[in-house]
Amino acid sequence: MKDVYINKVSIFLPNRPISNDEMEEKLGTINGKTSKGRRIVLRNNQIKTRYYAIDDDGNITHNNAQLTKEAVVALCDQDFKTEDIELLSCGTSSPDQILPSHAAMVHGFLQNGNLEINSPSGACVSGMNALKYGYMSVKSGETKNAVCTGSERTSSWMMSDTFEEEVKHLETLEENPILAFNKDFLRWMLSDGAGAVLLESEPKGKQPLKIEWMEGYSYAHEVEACMYAGGDKLEDGFLKPWSEYPSDQWSKKSLFAMKQDVKLLSENILVKGVDSLKKAIEKHNLKPEDIDYYLPHVSSYYFKDTLYKEMEVQGVKIPWENWFMNLSKVGNVGAGSIYIMLEELVHSGKLKKGDNILLSVPESARFAYAYALLTVC
Repeated sequence: MKDVYINKVSIFLPNRPISNDEMEEKLGTINGKTSKGRRIVLRNNQIKTRYYAIDDDGNITHNNAQLTKEAVVALCDQDFKTEDIELLSCGTSSPDQILPSHAAMVHGFLQNGNLEINSPSGACVSGMNALKYGYMSVKSGETKNAVCTGSERTSSWMMSDTFEEEVKHLETLEENPILAFNKDFLRWMLSDGAGAVLLESEPKGKQPLKIEWMEGYSYAHEVEACMYAGGDKLEDGFLKPWSEYPSDQWSKKSLFAMKQDVKLLSENILVKGVDSLKKAIEKHNLKPEDIDYYLPHVSSYYFKDTLYKEMEVQGVKIPWENWFMNLSKVGNVGAGSIYIMLEELVHSGKLKKGDNILLSVPESARFAYAYALLTVC
């Protein structure tokens, strides 16, 4: 088996940062009314700016595959060209269409010759699954390099015409902010963007990162679907797919809008997350104090303190000073968030040889979690 190194990290964030006050102008109002839940959700998620693939005239500037293509191109230079890519592995929860696959569409925009492609489906963990496929390919010697990506273009999903009505029960939201995690909540959280990494079997560049291990855990055998799109959740928890509804019901039931079962989210996301974290670090004999930088993908800063408390309860507390996050600046880019966090850390000048970086990515779709340990070379 080969060692695997992240030799380059790049990102692409479209257009300019959008402030909280500009969001509703960009996405539109629902039924002509300003959202009652917006300020509550923003106060709790603490996101200050985010990016949309929408220009100041309201025109869409990039689809998901185009965002991803730009991040891949940003990896390349005279020493490594797009034509040198042997494997392209692209994860997203918001592909531009059902078929062809996301990676196929990115490859089509790259126009860089014949190569292998991989398109893991899912939500936020799809970006980590894209990374793991590339990691295993290079590690096994199947390919000499792999470019792996995570991306989202959800702004078009969040436009006002996608929603039938705004969040109700404002008084309840004030008492328990987690109840805002539904269609309206997602509007004030999600962001567009893409990140990419170059994996190779030899360390190159200024500060390559060795991938020590990657782990993934699913709790779908224990918990029903929580966040979903393309279906309707029945009273017994069964997720009925859009294809089993007549076409005139697709819009009436908002079958293609993202939704969340907020009760399931609050009961499971942190408990299962820390349980899986504990499994991963114990499997590899890693102690919390061995982690120099902890990069947790969270959808909202609302979860930060409660995540820390759950770590204390389960005996895997990672000190605050070792956490690294940029959610407030870039928003929640789903499958791309972990790449965008890593890129900022790599270019921060903070890293030194021997530092351990733990990547931690949850997804609430049906509660899956992915981890990777990196060492600075």
